[in-house]
Amino acid sequence: MSIYELKPRFQALLRPLVLRLHRAGVTANQVTIAACGLSVALGLWLFFAAPPLGAFALVPLWMFLRMAFNAIDGMLAREHHQQSALGAFLNELTDVVSDAALYLPFALVLPFSPFWVGTVIVLAGLSEFTGALGPTVGASRRYDGPLGKSDRAFVFGALGLYVALGGPLPAWTAWLMPLLALLVAWTIVNRVRRALAEISGPPII
Repeated sequence: MSIYELKPRFQALLRPLVLRLHRAGVTANQVTIAACGLSVALGLWLFFAAPPLGAFALVPLWMFLRMAFNAIDGMLAREHHQQSALGAFLNELTDVVSDAALYLPFALVLPFSPFWVGTVIVLAGLSEFTGALGPTVGASRRYDGPLGKSDRAFVFGALGLYVALGGPLPAWTAWLMPLLALLVAWTIVNRVRRALAEISGPPII
């Protein structure tokens, strides 16, 4: 199960807005690049400017808006004939860059370890790379969980809200990033196994 499975309902709510954007001449690639640019700007600002912890409230707000941006660019591409090879590259690469930028500020939050935040960032990128490899072996693009992109957005958004509310994180949350790393690693394994099962039956491991 993954939050990603709720995407069709979310898209249905956004469809009227997508139609208006299409009529205004907005393209899928423009939406993709804008979402990435805003993600990177927010992540780097939180990391380098070290604003008050209340600024972390922007993380859950932007995570929600970013999901809307991601749904909109996909709908513009599929439903309004804007699919392109460049768009496919942008869609995958900007997601990885955006995730890395938005997770990075949590390396400054105690008791999280910068090493483990970095590990989550690397594994998150690998999980999306693994999912994108599905079509290269004859399978579909894999979005399996348990900690896909949408699930990670929910977790980091919730963490950002908690930090913004000023509650100090208890000592036991130092284990949260290692746990997230483990769940992302599990996600990678699931995506490989299910892609292989899709094309040839259960893999032999």
